Amino acid sequence: MLGPKQFHFSFFLFFLALNLFSQDKGKAISLKNIIIDIEQQHEVNFNYTEDNVSGLQLIPPKKSLSLEQKLQYLTQKTKLSFENLGNKYINVYKNQNESEIICGYVFSNTDKKPVEDANIHCNNSETATDSNGYFEFKKGSKNTFSISHVGFITKKVSTNNQDSKNCLNITLESEVTELEEIKTNPILASGISKNSDGSFEIKPKKFGILPGLIEPDALQTMQQIPGVNSIDESVSSINVRGGTHDQNLFLWNGIRMYQTGHFFGLISVFNPNLAHTISIYKNGSSAFYGESVSSVVAISSTPEAFEKNSFSAGINMINADIYAKYNLSKKSYIEISGRKSITDYVETPTYKEYFNKVFQNTTITDFSKNQNIDYRSDRKFDFYDATFKYVQKIGLKDQLIVDLITIKDDLRVFQSAAVNNINKSENNILRQQNYGGNLSWKRNWNNFNTTKINVYNSSYELLANQKTTNDNQIVTQENTVANNGFNLENNHTINSKVIFNNGYQFNEVGITNLEQVDNPNFYRKIKDVLKTHALILEGKYNDTLSRIIVNTGIRLNYIEKFKKFIPEPRIQINYGFNKNLNLELLGELKSQNCQQIIDLQKDYFGIEKRRWIVSDNSSIPIQRSRQLSLNLFYKKNDWLLDIENFYKKVTGITTASQGFQNQLEFIRTTGDYEVLGTEFLIQKKMNHFLTWLSYTYNNNNYHFKNYDYPSFPNNFELTHTISWAAIYEKNNFKIALGTKWSSGRPTTAPDISQIDLSDPILVYKKPNSTNLQIFSQVNLSSTYKWETEKGIQYKLGVSIINILNRKNEISEYYRISSLSNSIEEVETFSLQRTPNVSFRISF
Repeated sequence: MLGPKQFHFSFFLFFLALNLFSQDKGKAISLKNIIIDIEQQHEVNFNYTEDNVSGLQLIPPKKSLSLEQKLQYLTQKTKLSFENLGNKYINVYKNQNESEIICGYVFSNTDKKPVEDANIHCNNSETATDSNGYFEFKKGSKNTFSISHVGFITKKVSTNNQDSKNCLNITLESEVTELEEIKTNPILASGISKNSDGSFEIKPKKFGILPGLIEPDALQTMQQIPGVNSIDESVSSINVRGGTHDQNLFLWNGIRMYQTGHFFGLISVFNPNLAHTISIYKNGSSAFYGESVSSVVAISSTPEAFEKNSFSAGINMINADIYAKYNLSKKSYIEISGRKSITDYVETPTYKEYFNKVFQNTTITDFSKNQNIDYRSDRKFDFYDATFKYVQKIGLKDQLIVDLITIKDDLRVFQSAAVNNINKSENNILRQQNYGGNLSWKRNWNNFNTTKINVYNSSYELLANQKTTNDNQIVTQENTVANNGFNLENNHTINSKVIFNNGYQFNEVGITNLEQVDNPNFYRKIKDVLKTHALILEGKYNDTLSRIIVNTGIRLNYIEKFKKFIPEPRIQINYGFNKNLNLELLGELKSQNCQQIIDLQKDYFGIEKRRWIVSDNSSIPIQRSRQLSLNLFYKKNDWLLDIENFYKKVTGITTASQGFQNQLEFIRTTGDYEVLGTEFLIQKKMNHFLTWLSYTYNNNNYHFKNYDYPSFPNNFELTHTISWAAIYEKNNFKIALGTKWSSGRPTTAPDISQIDLSDPILVYKKPNSTNLQIFSQVNLSSTYKWETEKGIQYKLGVSIINILNRKNEISEYYRISSLSNSIEEVETFSLQRTPNVSFRISF
């Protein structure tokens, strides 16, 4: 049976083949279908009204004819006029109405692209431009009209003597402040910029290259931003300014994602060849973002304007993927993507390194430890993700979008061994998956008012099933999340300086945790549900002359179960001293009702140990954060300097959520963590060469007032982090070399002076009183792209992580060995030298 991605792709090929077959037979088909074929063959755009082409059928012109010959043929057969504008736009209208029509195209002065949905006011009537910037209206006694669009200066045009056979070409001047221009310069790599609200924006389709990356992976890329780290190289352990991974809000087209990593964290679940915009907020996020006390990562796969049909496919040493976009009409299109691991067919060197990294010191590898007699293992691991998008424009003002996403990781391991004539075997299954759907509607009431409504669902499941044959025991663990939501957002442009936004959000989350053992019998199932309402008010002020931007807002949360109101104010202030130097102040108060905890380190085979739970407002408090940062941004003569000082405090954390593997592993108490830090970035661009150096300082401490040691370093503290990269891009060749260095994470050593080694029981020193060795890694990546005469693009990429093959220790803990009854030190290491090769074809 065909899966979703195979079905949609087969449907696309069938439709195309059927269309071509019908033309080759020489039968009469509709003029509209002929126009679509000519658009695809010659890469042009026709502008017409449905009344002019409906009902017309004729034999299509031969494909071998030139564009002009085809237009002449259509003119003869239909008695319509086809006006060719630079072999790019073709205007279609009836001959008898030529003298009654004024037509034109509206373009932006900055990028020369068409301006869609620009409002045309003439003779007490109103129309709007289409996706090609085209408009038309009937002539009147006075043909002076105005053109307006948000972000552009309103323009008046007089056409009293305009010849209708020649459409106007009108250029609108952008209302862009100098402050915005400074903030949109590339940072770290092409395709990455910093906005005036303090957020980082990544455009994957314009992405250049970064060390160790050959694809614009969203979660790998964001780790290059100062203040963003992963203590174990996993995208499922990203911490921003000391926060745990679950304290970040990850949104894909408005859907909250509870699973972010494939291969249990080494690869992002978000297809890097799909997204159009990725926005990352470390602080000062919009009041429309809730349910997180750390950063926000918002991923959108919706383009700003309609694009032509496209198809691409690629493969690397971990997975293969496919992408297709097909325009159903000028106002609608579908988009599908799919990605699947290739581990079912081949175990590449990259896969082997990933597997060794993920499964070290888990129950999967512990099974065979010190057992070298008749040991057998049969393992199967694969993952996939798939997305579907449908976009429909309705009239001139409305747009409907449907987004679907499915993600799944599946691990099956059978192990057996014979020790002292005793057979032992285990059959382990671990499954992690996330489904999501979003229906959104947007309406532009006029130039100044817009409404957005979206309804979404996100479902997450983590399931582990272990069958042990020697004692005939079956252990099942399950963690599920069901999240439903409704969002309403209204945007009002008061004038050129002031924008006011307001909205309402409803969120319902239900989390279930199940544990079941059949020998001896044990069953526990806990389900909790929280419903939250939020009222949002937000104002934005942008004064170009005084170089001041102020964004301020408040989010008022109401939690039904606790009958509790939580206000969350946000503020962003940006002041430009001149065109080169800006000062930025960001602040926010936020809260979070769901978090991940670890009951036992061996849960879910020790691979994905974390499970989602809901706050009970007592032993599991609502997490709340406050953060303030001051940023200085300087840009001149291809030099860029960015310095940011910040303070952050998060209350309501539990010890179970922090992943302790020392004396606090089995202690349940609540507290907070407090971070004071500095982030520094300096960058220089010289022709095709770009180099940058970043440094981050963190002083991050826990506070547990009810514990013996009320204050000690945070598990996620990396006091010093330094990154450097050198990037060269010329034409279609790109290469990047970089290194990352950080001080070792905190760890806790046993107090040998207080341990009886003949019958040891672990006694620890003060928590996190020592540190691991320095982490150091050098990475390289390079890509080359070329294009054939037929417009087919090929891209080859090569990367090497940890070129020097340095053995970096990333975690350390202690346990009592059951075999030797002695203290055993357990170490976990980062990836060894890991190569990867990718190849991609696009057209």
